[in-house]
Amino acid sequence: MLDLRHPSGWFFLLLGGILISLGVFMPDLRAPLTTVNVNLFAGSAMIVFGGVLLWLAHRKP
Repeated sequence: MLDLRHPSGWFFLLLGGILISLGVFMPDLRAPLTTVNVNLFAGSAMIVFGGVLLWLAHRKP
């Protein structure tokens, strides 16, 4: 049986990579009323979360 953490982990890794690439290649694309590049922070958090999900899916029971 496929663990739900496996496809969810890949989804968050993919989405986090897209957000980080947007933050790096388009730094002027920002949320209104802020000077912080939110795409970089949200993308890195999604990559960490996706990595944790994949690690939990692949460890031995």
